[in-house]
Amino acid sequence: MPQTPQSGPAATIEQVLLAPLAELGLDLEAVEVSSAGRRSVVRVAVDADGGVDMDAVADASREVGRLMDEHEPLGEQPYTLEVTSRGVDRPLTAPRHWRRNAGRLVKVTFVDGRAPLTGRVVDHDEDSAGGVRLDVPGTGAVEVPYADVAKALVQVELNRKEA
Repeated sequence: MPQTPQSGPAATIEQVLLAPLAELGLDLEAVEVSSAGRRSVVRVAVDADGGVDMDAVADASREVGRLMDEHEPLGEQPYTLEVTSRGVDRPLTAPRHWRRNAGRLVKVTFVDGRAPLTGRVVDHDEDSAGGVRLDVPGTGAVEVPYADVAKALVQVELNRKEA
């Protein structure tokens, strides 16, 4: 699951936010900076074990706003700040994402181009050199090394019957 390092303003913002958000018990999942006319839009996604509620997002928003004002990573350029939870549509790119989605159905696309695999997350390694074990319908347990994963997305299940 290779992650490309941030560069430019997003990398600067990430460096400013990582430690303070960790002190709030939050993981910084993504920083995106895009242009919107004369302004920039700064989107910050956070997550935590057990998920984040609206109060946690509000706390994170206040802290991110304070840090952005204090450090001015965009200089004098005006910006709009959006702080959100990670969301189900973001790819699983770190071991903690697999941990937080244990029991969920995930579709995995492979780096070598083989057919995608959909299965339920049974177990995972916390080490990024490890992998994940999926329960694939009709196949059973399948071990997938993280290095083989090009993209992994949680599949939304409506009316799932609990086992």
